[in-house]
Amino acid sequence: MSRASMSSVTKEQPSPAANPNPRSVLSVVRQKVTTKHGWLGDYDYRWLCLPSLPTARRKQPPFYGIDDELPLVLAMTSGLQHALAMLAGLIAPPIIFASSLMLDPATSSYMISASLIGSGILSLVQLSRLKLWGGYYLGTGLLSVVGTSFSTLSTANAIFNMMYTNGTCPSTTATDGTITRGPCPDAYGMLLGTSLICAFLEIGLSFLPPRVLQRIFPPMVTGTVILMIGASLVGSSGILDWGGGSNGCQARPTSGIYQLCPTVGSPHALPWGSPQFIGLGFLSFVSIILTELFGSPFLKNASIIVGLAVGCIVAGAAGYIDGSTITSAPAITFLWVYRFKINVYPPAILPMLAVYVSMSMEAIGDITASAEVSRIPVEGKDFDSRIQGGLLSDGIGGFVSALFTVTPLSVFAQNNGVISVTRCANRTAGRWCCAFLIIFGCLGKISGFFLAIPNPVLGGVTTFLFASVAVSGLRVLSYVKYTRRDRFILAAALSFGVGDLLVPDIFTYLFDGVNNPNKGLEGLIESITIVLSTPFLVSGITALVLNLILPQDMLQLDEDKEDVEVTQDLEIQVLEQERMM
Repeated sequence: MSRASMSSVTKEQPSPAANPNPRSVLSVVRQKVTTKHGWLGDYDYRWLCLPSLPTARRKQPPFYGIDDELPLVLAMTSGLQHALAMLAGLIAPPIIFASSLMLDPATSSYMISASLIGSGILSLVQLSRLKLWGGYYLGTGLLSVVGTSFSTLSTANAIFNMMYTNGTCPSTTATDGTITRGPCPDAYGMLLGTSLICAFLEIGLSFLPPRVLQRIFPPMVTGTVILMIGASLVGSSGILDWGGGSNGCQARPTSGIYQLCPTVGSPHALPWGSPQFIGLGFLSFVSIILTELFGSPFLKNASIIVGLAVGCIVAGAAGYIDGSTITSAPAITFLWVYRFKINVYPPAILPMLAVYVSMSMEAIGDITASAEVSRIPVEGKDFDSRIQGGLLSDGIGGFVSALFTVTPLSVFAQNNGVISVTRCANRTAGRWCCAFLIIFGCLGKISGFFLAIPNPVLGGVTTFLFASVAVSGLRVLSYVKYTRRDRFILAAALSFGVGDLLVPDIFTYLFDGVNNPNKGLEGLIESITIVLSTPFLVSGITALVLNLILPQDMLQLDEDKEDVEVTQDLEIQVLEQERMM
């Protein structure tokens, strides 16, 4: 049997037969809303909603493919689960951006709403699979949802730090050396403008064959980047918020408004690292673990939200929540209620180009994972077109999201766990997810509530969330065979990444000896400093370059060839046995 025919037997799935009696859209809608089967179907909702013991085993519900007919209640329930699973990852970046730039509560609340609305709108594009010219597509056609990439979050922190250092953003220095940052909404506008023009890089990459991209960005490079993104966010944001805040109070200054966290005028303000703060964060963290142990499948998919809810209930009862952000938030809001001056910050161009390369690598892995859990073949022209459509939608989404006043939105991996647990990969559920996200964003009071979440509660949850990103990087690295060459590349990349993570200021003074640089050279120096000061960028570039220039081990190539031949022989034997049976 030839390799091609064997591959078709083992990899491809038969196309669904055409319906001999096609029904009109109106009759389908009538059947859905007027019959019990249309509302409920045959799904076991007790399995979805009832808690279980860790050792209990229950019968799994049926699997719903991407275009299977789905009951209305299950579609709405699954969509809500996807929305709740994404929620923490969508609200954390705008909260962190606003905190870094010292923005007022009204602007911060709007940024949360814009993130939710933008995610809902652009996820609808990813869910579709619009056929373009020449065999190209827009969107994956899978239950793929988008959110703010954590690579953008990590890089933006370095860019904002540079802006405050060089005077682009205002700051004051107290007599004891404490630096207090002033509000800088223009910095956010510069980030949006820079990401807008850099989005064309990912749009261009989407037209390259996926196999070329996978050769340039193998799991060695992708896994290293994702691992360092998660690890750096745990240290720069998650664990600092767990201790009380990351706005400057973590330095425990002896004067100024940040002597206490989050500020001296906040309810129940305490020094950073106080046991009360650590306890609140730990409560949220433990709630996530208990939900995973004893919760129903529905709650397990929303465990992050459960952690936030439990933490907020206790914090509210103890007087740690300032309700002013909720009362001042508008009842209804939408995009462009607040606007930012779109501009380009030249030193951020090189780092943001690297961010879009990183987003492309992440998107390929996330789309592959979504296809696997959706029981879609991960080889062949159909899958390659899904990769191409997903990357193109990501690139266009990066451009459009800047116009939405949102940082680049990229494919999220959080919902893959929901698909795996609920056994529902249906795109109808994805559309309901988008509807819930848009509704959450339009209800301004919801954003005001998210903004009122105490830092320790948010920190306990985001520490877990960012650590999950790091674990995703380790999972990608598990595909590496760890030859001598692979171990060398990984060691070299982590030398820079981990070193940068543990000693953040190591490259800050690299160009202090350059006297009186002109404006162009100064921008280049700042751009290089941002790249070198961002762990995932410097480690990813190191892994990428070494992977391209280091020759392959010929002995290892021979071993890989033998492994492929053995695998082919085993597959042929299995097929022959099945034919005999």
